[in-house]
Amino acid sequence: MRQHIIIVFGVLVAMAGCSMNPRYTQLQAPVPEAWPQGEAYKIAQADPEAPTASELSWKTFFTDPKLQQIIGTALNNNRDLRIAALNVERARALYGVQRAELFPSVNGVGAGAKQRRSSDLISPGEPRTVEQYSVDLGVAAWEIDFFGRIRSLKDQALEEYLATDEARRSAQIALVSEVGRVYLALAADLENLELSKSTLDAQQAAYDLIKRQYEVGVASELDLRQAQIPVDAARGDMARYTQTVAQDRNALNLLAGAPVPEGLLPLGLAGVNPPREIFADLPSEVLLNRPDIMAAEHRLKGAYALIGAARASFFPRISLTTAIGTASDDLSGLFGSGTGTWSFAPQIAVPVFDARTWAAYRVSKAQQELALAQYEKAIQTAFREVADSLAVQGTVDQQVAAQMSLTKAVSDTYRLSNQRYEKGIDSYLGVLDAQRTLYSAQQGLISLRLAKLANQVRLYAVLGGGAK
Repeated sequence: MRQHIIIVFGVLVAMAGCSMNPRYTQLQAPVPEAWPQGEAYKIAQADPEAPTASELSWKTFFTDPKLQQIIGTALNNNRDLRIAALNVERARALYGVQRAELFPSVNGVGAGAKQRRSSDLISPGEPRTVEQYSVDLGVAAWEIDFFGRIRSLKDQALEEYLATDEARRSAQIALVSEVGRVYLALAADLENLELSKSTLDAQQAAYDLIKRQYEVGVASELDLRQAQIPVDAARGDMARYTQTVAQDRNALNLLAGAPVPEGLLPLGLAGVNPPREIFADLPSEVLLNRPDIMAAEHRLKGAYALIGAARASFFPRISLTTAIGTASDDLSGLFGSGTGTWSFAPQIAVPVFDARTWAAYRVSKAQQELALAQYEKAIQTAFREVADSLAVQGTVDQQVAAQMSLTKAVSDTYRLSNQRYEKGIDSYLGVLDAQRTLYSAQQGLISLRLAKLANQVRLYAVLGGGAK
């Protein structure tokens, strides 16, 4: 009898694992195969010999040694990245818990008793001390996964773990690019602060000169008040950029997870080594390798597995309970001459009608459709991010060149206007207008230089660079 039961048991185990998951096939990306074309993108082609973003580690892409040290500190200390790593460990443990459901849980219980009897109650020759030992082993309600319900739940847990790991990689990309962006913003704001200081010094000197002329009756009060305007404006800009620099440093410290040493801070954009150029003229299919999109795909696969588990819930569940008991008067008997019992109790639960099972199935279908929409949206968002960066890459050099030419022209205008005022040909209003235009042009040039460098970092990130 026992042999027949073992045979049946083996057949059930062999037949277990049948999956009712819908078959997953690679979906066509809901975006064009090529990047946008047009005036904004006509010079956006990088050198074909340049490496792609995924081929470059962040240490190779960022060439500035100070920035490299800050990024390394951030990867070790940043709390957001640490949370992402702990989420991965949690998902891995949950996957292990779900996978363990496929295997039987064996329970073992041992007991021993020792009794000393009165000599008046025993026959001659019988021992006064009686010892009794027993061992019970059993499998408590092990569900044979005949229709793949537990296996589907295990597959879903695995996909969630893989998605969480991809989310960690995505978090690292975001951290690396954000550290680079804030570092460059700090460098630009330091240049703006220095520009406002030099402008204030120049305007203060001009104001002092006009004030002396006004005191001796050479300059009018209108000239004096006009000279005071840029002084006050530059003083306000100094305070504003002093605040912005402090906030940039606070942001950098938060990203790094520790105070950044003074020696690692930039002095200005001119002193920052620019990132490496990358080759971006690739098919849009490269987006499918971005960690955030891979995470969305894993969650989509997990939703397919949940449908399989919900389908399997409509079918009977087969559970086995076995128990083996052995008793002996001494320890050696447990392994030889003791008395033993063995029981086998299969249980079959057949669902008749359960509204919760139907509701769970509908939920799994809705979850799959939601995961599909999120996956497609992630691809479309990534396509837009790359296209935007390519549009900046294709036009920013022209903007910088035009701004440099404009700044030079305005600088010459300011110099000539100052000379005409000193000779008494024009009023101070012409000097004031030229100075304001020059100051604005210089700020615009700093902003565009920052935009170019920051876009290189952004393009690197949106193409999936920075995960290694």
